[in-house]
Amino acid sequence: MNILNPKEILALKEIRNAILQNGTSPSVRQLMKSLGYGSPRSAALIIEGLIKKGFLKKKANGSLQVTDSFEEKDRTVTVNVPLVGSVACGAPVLAVENIEALIPVSSKIAHPPYKYFMLKAQGDSMNASGINDGDFVLIRQQETARSGERVVALIDDEATIKELFITPNAYILLPRSTNKEHKPIVLTRDFRIQGVVVEVLPPIL
Repeated sequence: MNILNPKEILALKEIRNAILQNGTSPSVRQLMKSLGYGSPRSAALIIEGLIKKGFLKKKANGSLQVTDSFEEKDRTVTVNVPLVGSVACGAPVLAVENIEALIPVSSKIAHPPYKYFMLKAQGDSMNASGINDGDFVLIRQQETARSGERVVALIDDEATIKELFITPNAYILLPRSTNKEHKPIVLTRDFRIQGVVVEVLPPIL
């Protein structure tokens, strides 16, 4: 029976997470950087060893695939989801410069092949729907949503989480709050949807 050492397990998880998040395996140099190796040869040797042990296989196009034998060995599959700051960050939330950390999230929640990002909630405008100040909100990245879904909307480069309500003539972003100071925002098309709320997590950082 082939046994994996800690370095091989870490490399396999990096490769698998890259495939789940980006749809393709990392290059040798990308793997070298993510694992902190000093040369690409070190990463290449790890890959060769994993192929020989049967935990990786090389597809016809040269990309790598994690085999079922490793999935059976390690049932906890995670995807690194970027934390892109607070919800009222005053800039497009998906900008690269806004990424503060990568948070491992189970693929049972963050289902591939969709892309996800995470925001830290501010304020109490959605506390009646379970989103409290300081919570981490997992968002599935998409540009459309249905009426009744909680969305991240970008208005004049400022992001907000609200419940979407669609009428024939307008889009309404509804607060769901115990604080009556929060009022609905009525829009036509002068905003963008950046994603739909999938899960709300308690503070984790």
